[in-house]
Amino acid sequence: MSSLVKSFPEADKVKHLPEQSPVSFQQFAGYVPVDDNDQRALFYYFVEAQRNPSSKPLVLWLNGGPGCTSVGIGAFTEHGPFVTNQGKAIQKNQYSWNKEANILYLDSPAGVGFSYSLNLSFYKALNDEVTGHYVPQLAELIIKSKLNFNLKGIAIGNPLLDFDTDMNAVDEYYWSHGIISDHAYKIKISLCNSSRLLREYFSGSQLSNDCLLAAEKVSEEYSFTSFVDPYYVIGDRCLSYNVSQAGFLKEMLSSGMFQFRNSHDVLQTQKPDQQVDECSMKYSEKYLNRKDVQKALHARLGMVGTVSGSPADTSSNVRIVLTNYDPSNREIPTINVVGFLVKSDSVIPFMGTRRLVDKLARKVGLKTTVPYSAWFVDKQVGGWAQVFGNHLTYAMVRGASHGTPTTQPKRSFVLFNAFLHGKPLPKA
Repeated sequence: MSSLVKSFPEADKVKHLPEQSPVSFQQFAGYVPVDDNDQRALFYYFVEAQRNPSSKPLVLWLNGGPGCTSVGIGAFTEHGPFVTNQGKAIQKNQYSWNKEANILYLDSPAGVGFSYSLNLSFYKALNDEVTGHYVPQLAELIIKSKLNFNLKGIAIGNPLLDFDTDMNAVDEYYWSHGIISDHAYKIKISLCNSSRLLREYFSGSQLSNDCLLAAEKVSEEYSFTSFVDPYYVIGDRCLSYNVSQAGFLKEMLSSGMFQFRNSHDVLQTQKPDQQVDECSMKYSEKYLNRKDVQKALHARLGMVGTVSGSPADTSSNVRIVLTNYDPSNREIPTINVVGFLVKSDSVIPFMGTRRLVDKLARKVGLKTTVPYSAWFVDKQVGGWAQVFGNHLTYAMVRGASHGTPTTQPKRSFVLFNAFLHGKPLPKA
């Protein structure tokens, strides 16, 4: 790891962030050029492990979205060494993941966070790319490259794995949690479920009669789902930042457009007193958009606009290619794979992922080695987990939001630590 630190340009060293208290570890931030012709560069933020960095592993963190900033969300809202305090200052994070690892946060692709491309046509091309599967695909590329890269495993949080399974689980989640009625649920699954509705919309063609009828019949009930934080249905929304209350089906019918709006406005963190602050993502945005903070991080101010925690909208709309990534015939199961979920997230409901992980295990012939059971933190249930073979783990974190470390920092840290060291999750 000492050789890794030496590879960073001295000019990228972050000497001090505004309002930062003294720390013993080094920080670096800057750009990695990826295309000289298009003048495209990705922004990174690297933090050393707090103790013995040369003996600690390197973790690459990528937020999803698609198009969410890993620096703004991952580093300054979820599990980095600092969290923001209403955008006015930063304070040390008691459960920072760099207590156990050196962590590299990367804003990807260009157009996200502080990353940029001066070729504007790149952003239009982004509309036709799949961004939801890049962690397992990156792992596969590393394995196939035969480079001397000691890849130990991957962890994927609340992942979109199979579009149809994951999207149809949204209707099931709303119904099972009492957010929509039996009547609305039956209409959706019988006439036009969520995956069909979204596929028809993203195809650019007129919605079929069945989907129009279903949307009209359930639009009033679904409009009320926008009053609930979809990423943390048991929490409150951040009301101090002009959150839109328009329901997505109602909006689609009235405007003909579908947008993932305000989707990360309400990612939440924990205050020092362990109370949830539903506006923490906005605090991070406010802090990172300060000129003195950007200067300290070596962000190229003339190249980037406003940093937002919401998915990057690189043209009028980000359209998703509706394809699925099947790792069953690839080399991914030969390394440690952890998929972690939460029960309070309606965007990627746990039911869909649990079915897909079970299906993957059966397809590659992995038997259950640790039955589905609870794991514990401080004598309380931290979540539930099941292990297949020696490499595949499905883990759930109890009481957490989509941005798992923001609402359950200690339980997330325990899960991260177990994954990092290849140890079982603690039992009672």
